[in-house]
Formats: sequence, C-alpha cells, structure tokens
Amino acid sequence: MSTNTATGTTVTTTPHDRALTLTAALLTAGVALYIALVAFGNITDFGTNQAFVQHVLAMDTTFKDDDLMWRAITSKGLQNTAYVLIIVWETLAALVLGYGTWLWARRDFARARSVSTYGLLMLLLLFGAGFIAIGGEWFSMWQSKTWNGLDAALRVFVFAGISLVVVVLSDRRGSGTD
Repeated sequence: MSTNTATGTTVTTTPHDRALTLTAALLTAGVALYIALVAFGNITDFGTNQAFVQHVLAMDTTFKDDDLMWRAITSKGLQNTAYVLIIVWETLAALVLGYGTWLWARRDFARARSVSTYGLLMLLLLFGAGFIAIGGEWFSMWQSKTWNGLDAALRVFVFAGISLVVVVLSDRRGSGTD
C-alpha cells in the first residue's frame, strides 16, 4: 500500500508499479542533473560553446554551397542572442525537471508526471527541433568536420525521449494504481 501525500489517498501498488515510478523519478532526476550541468558549463565557460554556435550559424565550415550559404547568420549580435536564448532554455528546463524530481520525491505522482513531461518536452524541442533540425539541416551542421554537434544532440534527444516514455508509462491510473 502507498499513500499519495498530495491527495491523501491510499492505493494498492504492485512491485512493478513502484519500480516503474522509481525509474521515472530517477530518470527525471538524471536528465535534470545533466541539463543543469550543461547550462552551468555554458554559463561559466561561455566562450567555448559560444564559438560553436557562431560557427554553426555562420556556416563557415560547411561545403560553401552557394545554394545554401544565404542561410548563414554572420551577425555576432544575432549569434550571441541565439546562444543566450539556448542557455536560458536549458536553465529553465533544468529548473522544471528539478521541480519534477522534487514532486516525485514527495510522491505527488500526477503533478510529477505533468511537470516532468513539460521539462522533457523542452529538451526534445531544443535538441530535436533546435540542434538536429535547424542546426543540422537548415545550417548544414552535418557538413562540418569541426563544428558538428549532431551526435551530442542525438544523445540528449534519446535520453530525454526514453525518459519521457517511462514517465508516461508510469501513469497507472487506468489500472487503479498510482
């Protein structure tokens, strides 16, 4: 038996249910820790990934195809704005996932699932739409031997995606457990 502190209800849970809930909580915590470290690194070592973003947006290490180079953004101001927005998004995602982890620890499972889902979605959007689609395809990052972050983006996308699947699967309300 388990008591949900948010609702005060007592429900019967199986070992499988508890293991799945624990897995969702730990994966949320793991992704929160990871993205918090990424954001912290980007803030404290601003220049390293700033150069990465600048080169990707400038497309200066791609094949220099005239049909694609019109997409390049060479304005340092726009490049830096994009980089700061990435850091802000990462920081917000870390905070959302940290809050989700706290809700898992409090056994407020419904809210934990909801908040964790939003945080994980934030990362799927940043790394899937932002880095893989826009950086990889629009700015042809895949062409660069030096400034290609597709493998790293895919790792985060998969980590967040698998975590999201587990979080969603941990919702056992349909079977009468939580």
